[in-house]
Amino acid sequence: MNRRLLACIGAGAATTMALAACSSGGGSGDSATGGPDGSGDAVTITYSNFISNGGNEDNLAAIVAAFEKENPDITVDVTTLAYADYFTALQTDLAAGTPADVFDIEYANYASYQDSGVLAPIEVADPSAYDPTLLETYQTDSTQYALPTSFSDVVLYYNKDLFDAAGQAYPDATWTWADETAAAEAITDQDAGVFGDFQNISYYEFYKVLEQNGASFLTDDGSAVAFNTPEGIEAAQWLVGKSGTTMPTAEQGAGTPDFDSQLFVDGKLAMLHSGIWMFGTFADSTSAWDIAVEPGSTTQASAMFSNAAAVSATSKHQEAAAKWAEYLSGSDVAAQTRLDAGWELPPISDQTVLSTYLDKGTPDNRQAVFDSLENVALPPALGDAQAQVADIVDAQLGEAAAGRLTAAEAVAEMETQINALLAG
Repeated sequence: MNRRLLACIGAGAATTMALAACSSGGGSGDSATGGPDGSGDAVTITYSNFISNGGNEDNLAAIVAAFEKENPDITVDVTTLAYADYFTALQTDLAAGTPADVFDIEYANYASYQDSGVLAPIEVADPSAYDPTLLETYQTDSTQYALPTSFSDVVLYYNKDLFDAAGQAYPDATWTWADETAAAEAITDQDAGVFGDFQNISYYEFYKVLEQNGASFLTDDGSAVAFNTPEGIEAAQWLVGKSGTTMPTAEQGAGTPDFDSQLFVDGKLAMLHSGIWMFGTFADSTSAWDIAVEPGSTTQASAMFSNAAAVSATSKHQEAAAKWAEYLSGSDVAAQTRLDAGWELPPISDQTVLSTYLDKGTPDNRQAVFDSLENVALPPALGDAQAQVADIVDAQLGEAAAGRLTAAEAVAEMETQINALLAG
């Protein structure tokens, strides 16, 4: 899949997500009527988000302040919610007809929201400000229903010191799974607590490695799984076979929150598959480190995640809400704030602005962030079944990693359970 499809991943992520309490939303009618909507008065619009939670609240506040300065007749009332609580409460508020005027979504759930009619069409004032594929990702029948606010991707982190000590060449964009395995085996020294590799054994890695091995998660019509094939079984084995060999087992800490990142910071892990959002965390490492494009088997395929801002179909201030959504997603202020803070990447088309990102220091090979977009693995279109499917995959791969099932048995059991779910 080429770069023009890069935006078709839901992000960062990629997990069970929830939204708490947006009940002060525009649909409730508690905002003042205002000038941007034709009355001549000022308006207050509400914005509920998860994107700034966990350290970027001040960065979002700076973008809001700049927007309000340029649009003195619009006030943005921000509610920032924990990522882990975001979408459950958003569903509650949507059902009650009281969502915020503008709210965050991810690509993974865009289609289900658009199908349900809760997203207002957006007339984009300056489409050229955006990467065209990122913009088109949130279109249905050529109508814009959300605006991308950021994207990020997954890369291969590596510890230069461990590679040097083992006499191994650093990873580069030509690497395959075989190269990664050989280096990991050469570096692993479990007696010293040093491991060569770490890749989460999970649904979100499985659909990616399927692509890397020429396989697919679903059939073309999406009605059933397509991974119970030699290529799919080999992809599963690629993940589970690391456990206890070049990667810690669950008993050794794998699966414990932040275990993998702490191992990397401590200089005890040679390679880690993780997102670019870890740059700040790894700045604390005393080891020299860098990044590369993730290796593939028959092809490269990187996971990429995208967030977006949507305007509620029940908002009484859709014009003002759309102005805020476009400023948050496509303005120079928002883009530069993100780049300066290392707060994912803005969805803009201006490569001159993006090029400043390459010169920000460690990791030196920031070009790998953009090179990884040349081939991306899209998440399966599972709609409301995604969380259940993820649980099935996680459980069966976990059984295989523990040695209680073979990779082939785990794949067969996943096929049985997921097909039953999709048929139900």
